[in-house]
Parts: sequence; structure tokens; C-alpha cells
Amino acid sequence: MPDYRRYLAEFFGTFVLVFGGTVGVVGAQRAAGGTGALVLLVVPFAFGLALLAGLYAFGEVSGGHFNPAVSLAMFLDKRLESRDLVGYWVAQFLGGIVAALLLLLLTNKAAVKSVATVPQPLVSNASAFVFELSFTAIFVAVILQASLSERFGTSALLAIPLTLVAIHFTIIPFTGSSVNPARTFGPDLVGNRWTGIWIYLIAPPVGAAVGWAVHNYVASVRPAPEGAVAEVLQQPTEQPPPR
Repeated sequence: MPDYRRYLAEFFGTFVLVFGGTVGVVGAQRAAGGTGALVLLVVPFAFGLALLAGLYAFGEVSGGHFNPAVSLAMFLDKRLESRDLVGYWVAQFLGGIVAALLLLLLTNKAAVKSVATVPQPLVSNASAFVFELSFTAIFVAVILQASLSERFGTSALLAIPLTLVAIHFTIIPFTGSSVNPARTFGPDLVGNRWTGIWIYLIAPPVGAAVGWAVHNYVASVRPAPEGAVAEVLQQPTEQPPPR
């Protein structure tokens, strides 16, 4: 019997991510009067901090995927059953749609259209596809290792959102930055803007598979590290009790 609280956690976590991030986009656009500098500065932190909020609120219940590509990677890594994979996907897409509907209710259809992820001017569909694929692979590789290694501890809760912040800084000028099919589909559906949507539905899952494959090959074999960083990593995490 599935634990439906996990699906609810994915629904609400994805809602927090998409709503918080897209409201940040609209707010930055209005404050900047349509110019892009403030958008590029504000939006990465809007999505990163929204993800951090979702992780603290719901991550302990479901694992805090909030992204169909991440759930696919967890399934490939045998950390998620196929039944739960489908349940997570449904919950995540619904979370993105409800977030877009609330944004529509509070603003207007033009605002919802403005948060759609589309290839930017002078960026080809092929380039946008590779950008989304590559950075999803990086994002997934970070999540798989940070959520597995005991050495990172609670710092994984910061490493994952900060990686999303870095990704947005990097590829907003090229793709608008999604790396998350649920983040793209909700605003596209509600705003009825479908430009290049196939890129954002296909590239992230392919990128998740690539990220998992790299993680599975590299992180499954851990040779003894060398150098100053290795000395720090090899320190015992707990001091032995006094004799």
C-alpha cells in the first residue's frame, strides 16, 4: 500500500518551488521595467531559495525530488520503486499546474506566459536542448551524491539549492533555465505558450539518465584520494572516546 503522504509532499514541494520561483520572475520583471539585469540577479535566488523552503518543509517525507527528472534518476539508482515513480510524476506535474493557476489568479495570463521557459533569441533549439540536458545531468549528479554520502550530512540541503542557483545564473540567457519538466509544463499549460516545450520535456529526463550513469560509474568506485583535500576527507568524523 503506497504512502500517499509522500505524493502529497511531492505535490506541495513542487508547488512551492514553481510558485516561489515564478512569482520571483514576475516580480523582477515588474521591478526592472522589462530589463533583464535584475531578472538575471533575482530569479536564480528565487528558485534556489524556493527549493530550499520546499526541502525543509517536505523533503524528509518524500526525499524532496520536486522534479520528474530527479525522480527518474532515483528510480534508475534503485532508490524509488516504479509505482512510486509514477505517483511522484503525477504529484509533481499537478504541483506545477496548481502553482501556475494561482499565479494566473493573482496576476494575469500575460504574466504566466512571461514565466514560460523558451529558447532565448539567437539560441537554436539544438543548443537549448544540449544546455538543458547537460545542466540537468550536473544537477542530478550533485543530488545523487549529496543525498547518499554521509560526509555531507545536512549540508546537502544547501548544496542542492545552491547548485540550482548556479544553473539558473548560467543558462537563463540561453534557455530561460528549467531542468525540470514540471516547472515548464505548468506555466506552459496555463499560459498556453508551447514554444519549444519538447526541449524541456525531453532534455531533462535524458540529462537525468546521463547524470545517473556518470554518478553510477564514477562514484561506485572510490579510489583513495590524494593531496591536501584528501587529508581532510579522511579525518574521522567522530573523535574516539578517551581511555
